[in-house]
Amino acid sequence: MPKSAHTNRLIHETSPYLLQHAHNPVDWYPWGAEALERARREDKPILVSIGYSACHWCHVMEHESFEDEEVARVMNGLFVCIKVDREERPDLDKIYQTAHQILAQRPGGWPLNMFLTPDDQMPFFGGTYFPKSAKYGMPAFTDLLRHVAGVYADKRDAIHEQNHSLRDIFGRLQPPGPAPGEHVGPEVLEQAHTELQRQFDTRHGGFGKAPKFPHPTSLELCLHRWARSRHDDAQDQDALHMARHTLAAMAHGGIYDQIGGGFCRYSVDERWEIPHFEKMLYDNAQLLALYADAWLATGESLFRRNAIETAEWVMREMQSPQGGYYSALDADSEGHEGKFYVWTVDEIRSLVTPGEWDLVEHRFGLQGTPNFEGQWHLNVRNTYDAIADQFQRPESEIINLLDAARAKLFAAREQRVRPGRDEKILTSWNGLMIQAMAHAGRVLGQPDFVVSAERAMDFIQAQLWRDQRLLATHKDGKSHLNAYLDDHVFLIAAALELLQARFRRADLDFAIALADNVLEHFEDESHGGFYFTGDDHEKLVYRPKPVSDDAIPSGNGVAARVLGQLGHLTGNLNYLHAAERTLEALYSGMRQQASAHGALLLALEEQLSPPQTIVLRGTPEAMQPWQAITGRQYHPHRLVLAIPGDAGNLPGILAERTARNGVTAYICTGQTCSAPVTDLAEFQAALN
Repeated sequence: MPKSAHTNRLIHETSPYLLQHAHNPVDWYPWGAEALERARREDKPILVSIGYSACHWCHVMEHESFEDEEVARVMNGLFVCIKVDREERPDLDKIYQTAHQILAQRPGGWPLNMFLTPDDQMPFFGGTYFPKSAKYGMPAFTDLLRHVAGVYADKRDAIHEQNHSLRDIFGRLQPPGPAPGEHVGPEVLEQAHTELQRQFDTRHGGFGKAPKFPHPTSLELCLHRWARSRHDDAQDQDALHMARHTLAAMAHGGIYDQIGGGFCRYSVDERWEIPHFEKMLYDNAQLLALYADAWLATGESLFRRNAIETAEWVMREMQSPQGGYYSALDADSEGHEGKFYVWTVDEIRSLVTPGEWDLVEHRFGLQGTPNFEGQWHLNVRNTYDAIADQFQRPESEIINLLDAARAKLFAAREQRVRPGRDEKILTSWNGLMIQAMAHAGRVLGQPDFVVSAERAMDFIQAQLWRDQRLLATHKDGKSHLNAYLDDHVFLIAAALELLQARFRRADLDFAIALADNVLEHFEDESHGGFYFTGDDHEKLVYRPKPVSDDAIPSGNGVAARVLGQLGHLTGNLNYLHAAERTLEALYSGMRQQASAHGALLLALEEQLSPPQTIVLRGTPEAMQPWQAITGRQYHPHRLVLAIPGDAGNLPGILAERTARNGVTAYICTGQTCSAPVTDLAEFQAALN
């Protein structure tokens, strides 16, 4: 029966992932009152299935099971079935991923399929991908469904007892607050570095074994440690090497799209050679900022080139005409993972000149057995200078010829069937990318990147900021869902970065309004730190307070850092105290596995050694040389705002930072400020 023979309630949703399932024979509901009330009324267990649009195994399970009439008949008869987009509802995903880990004693993933009791939505069984037919040591999905329904019917007392235990575990997962007499200190930074050294792959770069993820906050910690040691006249070359080697290996590997720019989600092997081919906005945001910083720190052209190509990919393929950034590109096209990206030798040879082919063959090592299902996924095997030596030609000529060949391959690839694009605009991920584009634009001297970031910020303020409250997602003209902690604090970080690229009063006011919202609606005033959901959010079985990083930085870590920065900038002690309380409350958890708490450690660095805040006042033209001096070297704990002298009525202590004769610089470290500086040479000496 054709897919369009059925239409369920998901047809009214905006999420591309939910719409992918709108014509399944499964009687899917979105998460909401209608589904939950039906489950209670009919005393039916709930099957909640969580995934996202770019997820390969989500597609596999849909095609195998959710499009199958017989499987759907069993699902509809025994359960109330709810589909959830984990990107729109990270609150639900965090809860049920945690529950899966507790119940199954192993990490979850996507698709996540959890079975809930109807009266309180407590999970009593679950798993990730289930095959339609028995294989991989797992039963057939329909057999599993019948078994779970039977357990629910016959073992209510045991399920009730398990649910009671699970509630207790949820309660114990909350950080308890500061331990008596314990104070934050630098030893946890040393512990993290030791752990990263132990996890580091000395041969291929990165941390841990396959599948290998980029771990951006870990790499940022390494760069920060090197920068700190450089100022102490004892350069930590080991920390720099871990960052530099990893970033170079990824830039040359298949995790990076060598033809079109941008990074895939992760590598299935330890060599960074074959990726899981989905491209996510959040990965590229974090890596874009990191590569720009790596270029500033090392001067290596490879890092600058990758940052620019990634930003160009974002503007070309991931920015909506209205300004917001889209969420993801699928791993699959035409039903096959990676099909859009791979090549045969004959295809490449037919597209380039013989002279270009010789260079392409050596650049990408196209000899022997292809590396991906009978075709080639391109990895750099020889650097430009090595090829120049081999062919006895200038490196600039080699680069120009390879760029010409890449342009031909790109044009040919553009004619292929493209991977699906998830065009919902998520506030949190936009915050990450706005920050990255503004930062890369400022560091790399690319004003078009800053303009791109500005357009996205304007879109967020126009479409997702309503009556002084923030919304989480937008698509097809509709903005909805209460925003989460990440949405707020990632946007504050984005606003602070945009303010450094160019001052605009509206962005400063927006950052302050967001910070006030975070304190009012998300803070745990009793123990410190911030909950993932606001105090007026839908009541769920558990209110998480995320501490460690996952694919994106911990909201608590980013909150502590940006509230500290905004507090030093404006003199608002409420922000500074909230940042301090957060770090004290979560410090004992950080000590258990320091390297898993990268975002919190980045905030801790600025708690222990307060950031340098520089406010310039004067005309924009006159301030440009002063700004240029502040950005010549890698200073990760420096915040610089160039505020036009005629900007008035500024908030907090910024009102005191007035322009005098010409340009005036106010240099503060933490809450300690030096006398205003009006001479450029004196300013440069003060920075040095």
